[in-house]
Amino acid sequence: MYKKLDEVEKRYEELASALMDPKVIGDRKLFAQTGREHAQIQPVVDTYRVYKRVLADIEGNQELLGDKDPAIRELANEELAVLRPRRDELDKELQILLLPRDPLDEKNILLEIRAGTGGEEAGLFAADLFRMYSRYAERKGWKVEVMSSNETELRGFKELIAMISGDKVYSHLKWESGVHRVQRVPSTEAQGRIHTSAVTVAIMPEAEEVDVHVNDQDLKIDTYRSSGAGGQHVNVTDSAIRVTHIPTGLVVTCQDERSQHKNKAKALKILRARLLDLEREQQEREQSEARRSQVGTGDRSERIRTYNFPQNRLSDHRIGLTLYKLEAIMEGDLEEVILALRTYFRAEAMKAHSA
Repeated sequence: MYKKLDEVEKRYEELASALMDPKVIGDRKLFAQTGREHAQIQPVVDTYRVYKRVLADIEGNQELLGDKDPAIRELANEELAVLRPRRDELDKELQILLLPRDPLDEKNILLEIRAGTGGEEAGLFAADLFRMYSRYAERKGWKVEVMSSNETELRGFKELIAMISGDKVYSHLKWESGVHRVQRVPSTEAQGRIHTSAVTVAIMPEAEEVDVHVNDQDLKIDTYRSSGAGGQHVNVTDSAIRVTHIPTGLVVTCQDERSQHKNKAKALKILRARLLDLEREQQEREQSEARRSQVGTGDRSERIRTYNFPQNRLSDHRIGLTLYKLEAIMEGDLEEVILALRTYFRAEAMKAHSA
């Protein structure tokens, strides 16, 4: 590990010098790439330098244990009692920092929420989940933009797709894919009985054109008149777009915008994200061992979480987490859940990496 850390530190110093080089400064693309790499490895180097200082302090205090003065020996022991646990903490931190980075962690995401079993209640819970993620995004300073939606009669959602953009969105939300189960008394239930419904969530990293190239000849694009609940928002022109990707059979529709051009741009963005998602799933199937080290990353058939409203309880079944603060979580207070998931899956990755 220390050889690797020395190499990272050397690379960091090379990048720091490069950022002062007029030739690099004059090349905007190269300067941006160099700056990104420098920023990415800085946390590793900063931690490693603290770690080396702690090791030096431990060595110095161990030498003082042989001093004739008992007061100096006592002081050295006190220092070592603090330094040794700090060394162990930093050692674990460095192991995590050296784990292979997910290249998608920096990306924005497409959040796809679909009502599953449960009829209107599932649609209402889909809307509640979207509100929860939107509130969490607000707390993180992220931007949320609805790309496509299909409302139910009670203002729930059969399906909703939203773009969430900001700092490292995918790294925070990538564990949310799967089946989310809700247990509560629906507003449509007159007898006060608890119902169980389900909603599926998919987290797809945003795909740029450089990530997924889509040939125009592989696309079938249809226009049609948008439909809705009625009133002034129903469009009277054929602005809705249906894009079919012929090789895969994927179909994306978008009718939220009044402009055909804007609907087409949104539909293509959704299509690219789904194609990238398909490609990733194929790679994960081919690399089954690596897939096992990331249990639950994207299996949409897997029930990952239960939201029990009568008990104010959230349970994440993958990591055995239970919190009795569901009301706050539904208002966007997701940080404790996200942190627990990130910690758990990092530990799993470390086990797989060291095996």
